[in-house]
Amino acid sequence: MGKIISVCNQKGGVGKTTTAINLASFIALAGKKVLLVDCDPQANATSGIGFDKREIKESIYDVLINEKQISQLLANTKVTNLWLAPSNLELTGIEVELVSIEGREFRLKNALETIKSSFDYIFLDAPPSLGLLTINALTACDSTLIPLQCEYYALEGLSQLLNTINLVRQNLNPALEIEGVLLTMADFRTNLTSEVIKEAREFFKDKVYNTVVPRSIKLSEAPGFGLPIILYDKNSQGAKSYYEFSKEFLGEDLQIEFEAKEEKEIQDGEESIRQGA
Repeated sequence: MGKIISVCNQKGGVGKTTTAINLASFIALAGKKVLLVDCDPQANATSGIGFDKREIKESIYDVLINEKQISQLLANTKVTNLWLAPSNLELTGIEVELVSIEGREFRLKNALETIKSSFDYIFLDAPPSLGLLTINALTACDSTLIPLQCEYYALEGLSQLLNTINLVRQNLNPALEIEGVLLTMADFRTNLTSEVIKEAREFFKDKVYNTVVPRSIKLSEAPGFGLPIILYDKNSQGAKSYYEFSKEFLGEDLQIEFEAKEEKEIQDGEESIRQGA
């Protein structure tokens, strides 16, 4: 039975989608069967893994609102062993539509139950908000991974998220755990980064991963090419950091295949999304 991990932070620009894409990719390239579910109306995980979000005909929206089988959305990506359940702009207004639906908080959970056994890991890229999409992600997951940017007020901004996690645990998902906290966008030339790292470790204790992801131009560039960092620039500091994080996350060494799939290998997956299979 696969483990479901949501990647959450209500603040944007903290490396949430970057973490979801790259952790999922490294684990997939290490031989695990992985699904990335894009729950964000911005669809950055969808475009960041190589799909044109403007061409997506059916998305996670259809699963949550129309009860479409999520298995019908899954598409191959350029990364071996990694599948995508995409998002598109239809998701933008879904909060209003979900409000009137009975059992709205469990829509994603119910959908994932039908395919959970087919994957080793399922990663949910939640939106940078604490609305019903994030509630669905937290209700559906076994644990949540929190990327934390090494910037001013980083910890203060987490109070709402932690309160939401506690509410979900009390009312919707009693088994929900915090998987861990990943420090991102670190600039080791500044005292601020050291201070945030220290404060995070004092507050979250052993929940903070040893790996700290630095600011990286290559990490910022990779989504524009629809590639995880390992396939964009495997020698970059960003690739090395997410490799180390993936080892830490799994608790084991990784044997990685570095080559992207040939276009013909992913063609069917892309076409299935465009046609709304």
